[in-house]
Amino acid sequence: MLVATEAWPPNIGVARRNLHPLGAAVVAAADDDGLPFRGESFDLVVSRHPIVAVWAEIARVLRPDGTYLSQQVGAGSNRELTDFMMGAQPVDSARSARMAVAGAQEAGLAVADLREQALRVEFHDVGAVVHFLRKVPWTVPGFTVDGYADQLARMHRRIRSSGPFVSHAQRFLIEARKLR
Repeated sequence: MLVATEAWPPNIGVARRNLHPLGAAVVAAADDDGLPFRGESFDLVVSRHPIVAVWAEIARVLRPDGTYLSQQVGAGSNRELTDFMMGAQPVDSARSARMAVAGAQEAGLAVADLREQALRVEFHDVGAVVHFLRKVPWTVPGFTVDGYADQLARMHRRIRSSGPFVSHAQRFLIEARKLR
């Protein structure tokens, strides 16, 4: 059985259209609600960039010896860009790999592997920054060109004088298993 969940309403139809030919069902499910499946339904649960990992639910739907594999956005992702645009901001430590391990273990899962990486992101012009911030709106919540015109002009001058603006996308991969 291959099933995908999707929380964002505009993506549900897209997911169904793309996954149906593969024999997959798509179920609408909110990010922080319970998963709409019986306990011990799956051998494998995968997730890419979850907003929140509800570890108790992941453990509940995994069969014994089942595996959870996820790539997640780590704490402080693109921090340099956020701080440049908004001033120093607190880091959301709830998104850290350390907190993910603690959550998995608290839910009764054994962490089999954890890999962290800071991926270099280079912006060679301010247009690329604008495009990125429109596509990744949580980096600078409420971003508009008009609202951040001064910061964008300052970044433009910096890129012209010093070269690309460098930021780092924080990611981690976690593999956890449900023990018998």
